Amino acid sequence: MTLSMLRSVVRRTSTSGASRLTRRQFSSEAAPERKVAILGAAGGIGQPLSLLMKLNPLVSTLSLYDIAGTPGVAADVSHINTRSQVAGFAGEDQLGQALEGSDVVIIPAGVPRKPGMTRDDLFNINAGIVKSLCTAIAKYCPNALVNMISNPVNSTVPIAAEVFKKAGTYDEKRLFGVTTLDVVRAKTFYAGKAKVNVSDVIVPVVGGHAGITILPLLSQATPKANLSDEEIVALTKRTQDGGTEVVEAKAGKGSATLSMAYAGAIFADACLKGLNGVPDVVECSFVQSNVTELPFFASKVRLGKNGVEEVLGLGPLSDYEKKGLEALLPELKSSIEKGIKFANSN
Repeated sequence: MTLSMLRSVVRRTSTSGASRLTRRQFSSEAAPERKVAILGAAGGIGQPLSLLMKLNPLVSTLSLYDIAGTPGVAADVSHINTRSQVAGFAGEDQLGQALEGSDVVIIPAGVPRKPGMTRDDLFNINAGIVKSLCTAIAKYCPNALVNMISNPVNSTVPIAAEVFKKAGTYDEKRLFGVTTLDVVRAKTFYAGKAKVNVSDVIVPVVGGHAGITILPLLSQATPKANLSDEEIVALTKRTQDGGTEVVEAKAGKGSATLSMAYAGAIFADACLKGLNGVPDVVECSFVQSNVTELPFFASKVRLGKNGVEEVLGLGPLSDYEKKGLEALLPELKSSIEKGIKFANSN
């Protein structure tokens, strides 16, 4: 794969019309100065995510942070001949320096899932990590767009919101749970079953980011395909279980790191385009929402100069999707409440 191909990876699969703008329109000379910080940059997701963000011409400064190992990652990717200047920071005493002036903060920090481990099993460890990092974000870059990758997203996003509220910096337009991997999987699986070009596929995925809370709206998928009820059920199930599929395939040696890094880069690119004023940038994300009775919900979101410009509705649902929505709400509610309780009880 050539460098030009790598640079276009993020743009090619974005669902927005802005993704089809030419590279000339978003050359490094024309793009504003934008700093992106990655917290957890030395990890399994963080390293490939750092590579992909280094290749993004919208990034002028790339700040890589982790508890250890980051200077090596930073040195490695800094040799790539793209626009952004790279700096690596390690240890809590350098976290503030890593964050200062950031426009977008991406958080893949935390431990990965292992065989037999549910997303809920990750909670106690990752919740503490997220709380600490968000406390620093509130102090050093309170106006940054925060892209939460650390699982369980259904709980870590509410934790982040509570931390920011206590610090007096909460802006619901600037906090996102990254559910893009669910969209990426749904597109891939749908294209394979429908026998259509995957680059043309759009599949909204709503709800949350774990198990049955992940609801692909296959009735709204394009290009249209005449899938049977059995195929729709199977595609929904596979999208919901995509993470487990990877964990089991790696036989205890990892989780979805490469595909998650790709999805994280897709969403960060959309955020940067929104900040830069590109019109009609729409992605699915887990955000503060009035779409359902729950305080947070994943649906299509229009991005703009302040983050969330508009939270879009669900649109028409099939009977199967209505049942799926009804089934996911109690579980998603429980995960949200668990995050809020953790944030307020420690």
